Amino acid sequence: MLGCGRWGTFLAWYLDRSGQQVSLYGRKGSRRMDQLLRTRSNGVTQLPSSVELLQNLEEALEADALVLSVGSQSLRGLLREIAATGRRDLRLVLCMKGLEAGSGKRLSTVAREELGEEIPVAVWLGPGHVQEFTAGIPNCMVIDSEDEAFQEELIGAFSSRLIRFYYGRDLIGSEIGGASKNVIGLAAGMLDGLGLSSLKGALMSRGTREIARLIQALGGNELSAYGLCHLGDYEATVFSPYSHNRRYGEAFVRGEPYEELAEGVATVQALVKLSRQCQVALPICQAVYQVLYEQADPQETLDRLFTRSLKQEF
Repeated sequence: MLGCGRWGTFLAWYLDRSGQQVSLYGRKGSRRMDQLLRTRSNGVTQLPSSVELLQNLEEALEADALVLSVGSQSLRGLLREIAATGRRDLRLVLCMKGLEAGSGKRLSTVAREELGEEIPVAVWLGPGHVQEFTAGIPNCMVIDSEDEAFQEELIGAFSSRLIRFYYGRDLIGSEIGGASKNVIGLAAGMLDGLGLSSLKGALMSRGTREIARLIQALGGNELSAYGLCHLGDYEATVFSPYSHNRRYGEAFVRGEPYEELAEGVATVQALVKLSRQCQVALPICQAVYQVLYEQADPQETLDRLFTRSLKQEF
């Protein structure tokens, strides 16, 4: 397990619980890893003694499969560190929901660019929060990969009564859907912060449709937007008190600080870029981008969004 943040630490806990031999890697000097080394807890997840804690990257790469949970914008840098070790017999499971902001590329594309087209890459996506899982509340998630044998192996090894895995059959749709739901979460938080939570129904129906159009334009199956990677993750993103993206959007429009990672903030830059490249209208993503990066007034921007002419494409 590479990445000792909130989600990465939980995944180490979960994989150990599901019968895997797990080591968790964090950089030397990392505040989160230092805390785990002292207490084996991050305040939410308590790691058992069976999870080995590592600070040496080359030692961590000796695993049969690498499960990665780092900030999406940090992925390419980490992969270059991995490539510099000379290891080539790698298999990756990406557990991040984001796109590379500068290029608009999917994270599996980034992985293959840095480590080679031949490496097996899977993505692990879907709804769920650490606080709920560690309390024993189950959920369903999805694993997708173009390598069907790798996907089959992962689902067999990782499934448990706590998480039931579904087979993804559209890597493009799964990655775009999983990344973009965080932007819808930002919009939902903005609505909460403005006292407009009643508009979340319209947000969800319109959001799913615009992301479906983008997935189709990129060569994926538009129906993926209605699955666990996107619409199926809305409850955990649009409504949950644990959602970093929803909480970030709410704090932003209220002028309050929010220090936790909200992947949608970078992802919306990538989506606006893809919107232009593919000539697909993404009005919700565009509105969020304008508020975050162009100093647009949140109230006026969201008012315009929800009063668009009904003759415009839904």
